[in-house]
Amino acid sequence: MFILDTDHVSLIQFPESDAAKRILARLSSAGPRPVVTTIITYEEQTRGCLKSVANAKDPRQEVAAYFHLRRSLEDFHRIPLLDFDEFASSEFQRLCRLNLRVGSMDLRIAAITFVHDATLISANLWDSRKVPGLQVEDWSR
Repeated sequence: MFILDTDHVSLIQFPESDAAKRILARLSSAGPRPVVTTIITYEEQTRGCLKSVANAKDPRQEVAAYFHLRRSLEDFHRIPLLDFDEFASSEFQRLCRLNLRVGSMDLRIAAITFVHDATLISANLWDSRKVPGLQVEDWSR
């Protein structure tokens, strides 16, 4: 199983970029392994969209922000989400005790990745590689 991190989900929402084209090409050749994302990514994306709506300064920005919010909602209807359940919560607590200096959202995604014995697809290799044993690849480069 491949788990798309928030950065990769954000990139493929704008498929005209070179990074998005590389990710989409890898997705099409992923074979039988499922490609999913997490409820944490949904939370991060939704918070970002809502912040854009709240910070819109004029009607044009507001329309664009609401368009992006709707597009994000539609995107998350097409990709399966993994939950942050009791198993992920326990794994998250274990990772927190390691004092890794990695953000809590990144650690939650890592915990879900461990629980599902998956590979995280992320451009944030700097933080991801601080997590011992986490399988991570960057498909954007």
